Amino acid sequence: MIYKADTNIRKQLSSMFKNMSDTMILSYLQGHMGTAWVNDPINPTAAQIIVGVFVFYAGDPYAKGTDELLANLPKDNLVIVENEEWKNRIETFHKGHIDKFQRYAFKKNPKYLDYAHIQSFLGKLPEGYELKKIDVALAYEPSLQEVSEDFTSQFDSIEDYVHKGTGYCILHKEKIVCGASSYSVYDGGIEIEIDTHPKYRRKGLATVAAAALILDCLERGKYPSWDAANPISVALAQKFGYVLEESYDTYHIHYEK
Repeated sequence: MIYKADTNIRKQLSSMFKNMSDTMILSYLQGHMGTAWVNDPINPTAAQIIVGVFVFYAGDPYAKGTDELLANLPKDNLVIVENEEWKNRIETFHKGHIDKFQRYAFKKNPKYLDYAHIQSFLGKLPEGYELKKIDVALAYEPSLQEVSEDFTSQFDSIEDYVHKGTGYCILHKEKIVCGASSYSVYDGGIEIEIDTHPKYRRKGLATVAAAALILDCLERGKYPSWDAANPISVALAQKFGYVLEESYDTYHIHYEK
């Protein structure tokens, strides 16, 4: 049996996840968003944190209850673990149902983000497009969700997103076609989410929206954390000054209905 973790054991989970630096783990541990499941409600030895589609495991991969933790997955998932033992456990438990690929982590240090350099990208918005900060009205705009539901879906509500998160979008003919937003939030910053409508890609829109979001964070003393899903995202991050730290294994686990 597994148990939904309550706030009383967050300190224990902080120790368990101390070797993982992903900001979404902090999002849960600091009480902003997400859920956690444990193999024991009082003295857990294995745990799972879920924020949006991201799933993290830590602790003893062979402890009682880990089978249930490994089976406890959202339909869409990106699974990240702390060591080779957990990787072996996942690859054995979900054999035949795994896509394994690389994501890319960057050094989390604002010294690499030069404000003036990033600001220079704001002037590259093509004619006919408009950059706007996402407010309540824009957050409710259906075209924002058409670009990506991930801009707001991790928050309890649109109002919760506007209160806790931040984002910028680009409009064309009054329709949102690109956005850069907070996928998640933690005490010291945000995790960045960027998406562009397929018909509007390769126009430099993501660069402008991302620059606006990064500058907003820097002005407020928040860190705009960037974790890349592919080499295109890596190249965009490096354009702003982010320094690649490492690539790491990520799993998508899927089962046929």
